[in-house]
Amino acid sequence: MATRHPPADHAQRATDDRSQRATVAYLAFLGIVMAVGVDIALPAFARISDTFSLPDGDGQVSLVGTTYFLGMATGQLVFGPASDRFGRRRCLQIGIVLAAIGALGAAIAPSFTLLLVARGVWGLGAAAPAVLRTAIARDLFDGDEMARVVTVIMAVFLIGPIFVPSFGQLILASGSWRAVFVAALVIAAVGFVWTLAFGETLRPEDRRPLAAGPLLEALGAVVRTRATVGYILAQTFATGAFVIFLGSGQPIIDRIYGRGSQFALFFGIAGTVMSLALVGNNRLIRMYGARTMALVAAISFVTLATGGLVMMLLTDGRPPFAAWFVWLALSNSLPTLMSPMCNSLALEPMGRLAGTASAILGFVTLAGGALLAQVFDSMIDRSVTPMAVGYVVYGSLALAALLWARSRPGT
Repeated sequence: MATRHPPADHAQRATDDRSQRATVAYLAFLGIVMAVGVDIALPAFARISDTFSLPDGDGQVSLVGTTYFLGMATGQLVFGPASDRFGRRRCLQIGIVLAAIGALGAAIAPSFTLLLVARGVWGLGAAAPAVLRTAIARDLFDGDEMARVVTVIMAVFLIGPIFVPSFGQLILASGSWRAVFVAALVIAAVGFVWTLAFGETLRPEDRRPLAAGPLLEALGAVVRTRATVGYILAQTFATGAFVIFLGSGQPIIDRIYGRGSQFALFFGIAGTVMSLALVGNNRLIRMYGARTMALVAAISFVTLATGGLVMMLLTDGRPPFAAWFVWLALSNSLPTLMSPMCNSLALEPMGRLAGTASAILGFVTLAGGALLAQVFDSMIDRSVTPMAVGYVVYGSLALAALLWARSRPGT
């Protein structure tokens, strides 16, 4: 159960009134509010390319995802410190409204450039649920319990990729890709109302002034803490590997394998595999601890990625679809496992600086991951080999960062 704290103010519901199940459901839905900006857009990539006459094979359409992630990364530097001053709930409300404005702007954008601007605004608003769901978890839980809760949140949140792309594809079957973005407004509205009902989790005595000093203090604490730096780097490289798939999965399934109409189905299957892996890993964290399981996930990812690269090289970059997809689904589950564990382990030493430190973590991992992924997304044309190369490179760097974080006693 959650660690009990007294209510922060009259508007705050008592922590005792929030069961762990209710907290997990709310935080998982905040993740869906954040992720719907990616998941619901993926089936529309081909239509967006056609509307704006984007060249085939240059990866330009993947910028629809990249700008969203960059906006979300930048916004975390604002919402993290602001939430330490004004509370989690108020910042979530502002962020969700801003995300809704960005979604509407993307729906009516007359050019690809303005679409990217709107996507950046959408991501900026989505930064609030992205960073604050972790901060809220840190408000209520500690240690391995936090790692388990965050893992369950991630597992529930991955229900989104199972159904949301199918919902987007259903809209595309009878309407424009612009209607897909309008549908995201409904999810934002539900998130806004639920946030009002859930209440505040940050106690008044834990609130900090909004100034450059606390951000610099948190940055200094992060930089001086070897474990935090190591786990942030590991999560950044794991994120970079996973975002390669988010940016190039639809073009690969559509243009290389000619199965564009089945994209939502396969994306949902991949999401199911990731969700099941997270549920199973939750039990393993309880048995062996998050540090051990993060290392096991990284080693497994590098091993599987290397095997996939060999398969790509032996088939001239176009293995049979079934073989590629099984490899992909299994591979993607491993950086997905690493993310909540690295997040929890990085924040564990931060204590009262968790909100601001979470913002720094979110900025580095999302901005870094998006930029790292773009390197390999731009290489994918008629071959899936660049994806496997990216997985091997970034998986190996993530593993090295984990080993570095563990290389001193007590870290």
